[in-house]
Amino acid sequence: MTRPTIEEVCRLAPVVPVMVIDDLDKAVPLARALVAGGLRALEITLRTPVALDAIRAIAEAVPDAEVGVGTLRLPSDVVAAAAAGATFGVSPGFSLDLLDAADQAGLPMLPGVATPSEAMAASERGLKILKFFPAEANGGVPVLKAWGSALLGLSFCPTGGVSLKNAPEYLALPNVVCVGGSWVAPKEAVAANDWDAITRLAKEASALKT
Repeated sequence: MTRPTIEEVCRLAPVVPVMVIDDLDKAVPLARALVAGGLRALEITLRTPVALDAIRAIAEAVPDAEVGVGTLRLPSDVVAAAAAGATFGVSPGFSLDLLDAADQAGLPMLPGVATPSEAMAASERGLKILKFFPAEANGGVPVLKAWGSALLGLSFCPTGGVSLKNAPEYLALPNVVCVGGSWVAPKEAVAANDWDAITRLAKEASALKT
């Protein structure tokens, strides 16, 4: 399998949808609705029993999507995600064991960082794009602005508390390449099979400027 780099994934659109899928039957139509709205990089979190099956189903049925797996915490998670067809991985924190497993599996990683020390450790590992998580709880835009000159050369995908309202503030920062957010796939719309509404939200998100 040819997998994109994390930079390629992050530059597909300004927003990476963060999806919690409880019902496997919703996975493919949800992915199609988001892709139709211009959001091709999709993060399926490993928070439900059907998450890996959802990744597998989307990877097979929605070829225009880059299906990523989120909430990676253990090396075994990486192996399972890669086997299911994920093309990139996202973790809430920074773990050398996790990165070793990802390298072995050939899975590009977007690890989470919350401090300059973690960002520096990731940089020493050769990573240039990192997830800033949880963004709002860790100081949000002012923190990333302060990191700009001190951590020159690193770019971030802030996730956690990011919404349509504050996403433009993040995307205006030169060291932010995209944002992660769940607002483009609200539970109510998914439950109601309102795929048109989700496509509208995706179009709105994909029109945000980076």
